[in-house]
Amino acid sequence: MRRTQLYEFHRRTANMTNFAGFEMPLWYKGITEEHLAVRNNVGVFDVSHMGRVVITGKDAEAFLNYVITNDVATLTENSALYTVMCNEAGGIVDDCVVSRIAKDKFLLVPNAANREKDYNWLVKHVRGYDVKVEDLSNVSAMLAIQGPKAEETLQKICPEDLSKIERFQCVSTRLVNVDVFVSRTGYTGEDGFEVYVWNTSVEKPDNAVKVWNAVLEAGEPLGIEPCGLGARDTLRLEAGLCLYGSDIDENTTPLEARLGFVVKFQKDKFIGKNALLKQKEEGIKRRRVGLQIIGQGIPRQGFRIYDDKGENIGQITSGTFSPLLKCGIAMAYVQTQYAQEGTLVNVEIRGKKAKAKIVAFPFYDVEKYGYKRKTSV
Repeated sequence: MRRTQLYEFHRRTANMTNFAGFEMPLWYKGITEEHLAVRNNVGVFDVSHMGRVVITGKDAEAFLNYVITNDVATLTENSALYTVMCNEAGGIVDDCVVSRIAKDKFLLVPNAANREKDYNWLVKHVRGYDVKVEDLSNVSAMLAIQGPKAEETLQKICPEDLSKIERFQCVSTRLVNVDVFVSRTGYTGEDGFEVYVWNTSVEKPDNAVKVWNAVLEAGEPLGIEPCGLGARDTLRLEAGLCLYGSDIDENTTPLEARLGFVVKFQKDKFIGKNALLKQKEEGIKRRRVGLQIIGQGIPRQGFRIYDDKGENIGQITSGTFSPLLKCGIAMAYVQTQYAQEGTLVNVEIRGKKAKAKIVAFPFYDVEKYGYKRKTSV
């Protein structure tokens, strides 16, 4: 079992779990309390189990544009984008965020379960490109400060004016005399920041511990809570964000997953382009949708979905009880003709059929919650 730089804090204060081979906090005070802290105030997550790969060199842009579907040529320095990497069949190798730190320097963040796989995938395809691929996952840490009070919290210890950093923009700076890279990104649907702490290993975790403690202290008057993977999962599901290995994988294409916005067909070439063009021309046979249970019942991964004639039309990939909406919600794939918003379907839950409605992502009211919210907190 692997550990992050903040393991000792988690061990003392959290209920632990195994995730992707890491000993990680599942919850501290409770999933619902931590979830609502992020929706209403601010929470901080240790996400150091995720990967951090730095790509440098004069061909860095061209190389990345070959291995990802989105277009890094559109990135100015200190900006980021969401993307996927595909195999030749168009299946998703991983979804990740790519940031441009400098003209010829990029940071790619793989999912925890894909750290080695993604690094090996990049190295496999690097031939012919003048680039250097470095896995810095073991000598850096990563924190996520999320929620409507995230900016106010982080601003207390950050010398940069965070109000000038827009969503998917970044900055290299120092927090409590520690070198960090800060991006206005996250995995909760809320406003917030991801902080990459350099020069900190599991054996020498001082820099990570210093930044973590400073964030908790800065956020204390604002109601900050340390948050575990339980709340991270319910938050991302309410926001309609995919979990690799559940909602997307190498047998799923970005077009089926409603991630077509990260596929830039105008690029000359990228891995999987031909397969995705073919699928686009032939038509998508299934689509990722949101499901909201009408009445009682909590949908779970693997539960089947039926039409009103009793025909199996799809399957749930992620499901939970929404702490915000107080009902069961799920992410699923259904046959395309059933994917329209408002369609009523049946979900088999413990041998019984529960009514559900296909809804748009995110599940919550965007005027009241999330980074687009119009209500003050």
